[in-house]
Amino acid sequence: MTSVPEDINTPEIMIDREVLGRNIERMAAAVQSKGLKLRPHVKSHKVPEIAALQLAAGAVGLTVATIGEAEVFVGRGATDIFIAYPLWVNPRQGQRLRLLSTRARIAVGTDSVEAAQALAANLGDAANDIEVLVEIDSGHHRSGVSPARALQVARAAAGAGLRVTGIFTFPGHSYAPGMPLKAAEQEQQALGEASELLASSGFHVARVSGGSTPTAFLTGTSSITEVRPGVYVFGDAQQLELERCTMEDIALTIAATVVSRHEGDDLTPRRVILDAGSKIIGGDRPAWATGFGRVMNHPRARITALSEHHATVVWPDGSDLPSLGELLRVIPNHVCVAINLVDEIALVSNGQVVDRWRVAARGRNN
Repeated sequence: MTSVPEDINTPEIMIDREVLGRNIERMAAAVQSKGLKLRPHVKSHKVPEIAALQLAAGAVGLTVATIGEAEVFVGRGATDIFIAYPLWVNPRQGQRLRLLSTRARIAVGTDSVEAAQALAANLGDAANDIEVLVEIDSGHHRSGVSPARALQVARAAAGAGLRVTGIFTFPGHSYAPGMPLKAAEQEQQALGEASELLASSGFHVARVSGGSTPTAFLTGTSSITEVRPGVYVFGDAQQLELERCTMEDIALTIAATVVSRHEGDDLTPRRVILDAGSKIIGGDRPAWATGFGRVMNHPRARITALSEHHATVVWPDGSDLPSLGELLRVIPNHVCVAINLVDEIALVSNGQVVDRWRVAARGRNN
């Protein structure tokens, strides 16, 4: 897709069907070649049609972040779901998990004795129907316990009647320049230590789950059994800056119209204003990122500021400034945020809109 189709109303999210398919197939082949299982994180797209493509390419199941997301995908036929989050389960959520477990294989995360006990209490006699994986901190320092504390949590979960089947981590510190390889190595070490500790204490560690888009192609096989990348289906500006994808791998862009243009002077930069602001691009910008996003086919342009409905794009000297009314394609920094801001996305093939898919799990945050 090199241009914006005529029947697009800006701003609108577009998905290049051919690039999407290529990204899905490449990741599936790479993971399978290592003898690992692929369990993609569908919070990145929230679209059942894309999940179906991932499963058809060989994914063993899906990863979600919330019970609500699990309900959406199980409702659309998914049969194997991992809620990769340290849930704190109340009675209402326990009831929802019980219902889900009658329709699909469900696994959830935990990272404390107290959370495991609350989960068991609110699952009641269904406690053994749901798998539990202990979350390990492999260097991201968000949720998760150190490898040394994994046994304490696993014993508490088992003592409460839960079925502990493995461990998991998220190497989120891979989302920084120079960090993917180091994060992959730390992930391997932390999961290996925790796995050995649990196994030596009598636990059958059937699942050792890790991976992220920056580390998925780097993940070793000595202890990990499955990986959970998500962003790889679309690519985004963060992945470009981390050199984990190329422009040819970008499947998701936001069609935007130039609504204002300025040649600049001694006090102001050369710039255009697009009709795509934070309400469709999202506002994520890590400290190391060079802007709020990129512009397809204009690699030196940078989105330097966002308002709700304005994107300020500083244009490089030596390049013609886009005309008023010209359509551009924006690459958001973080696709997971952008996709959750719209109700549907346009599927494009050979320059034509061939379908529109509903973002079915949008807003399912609990």
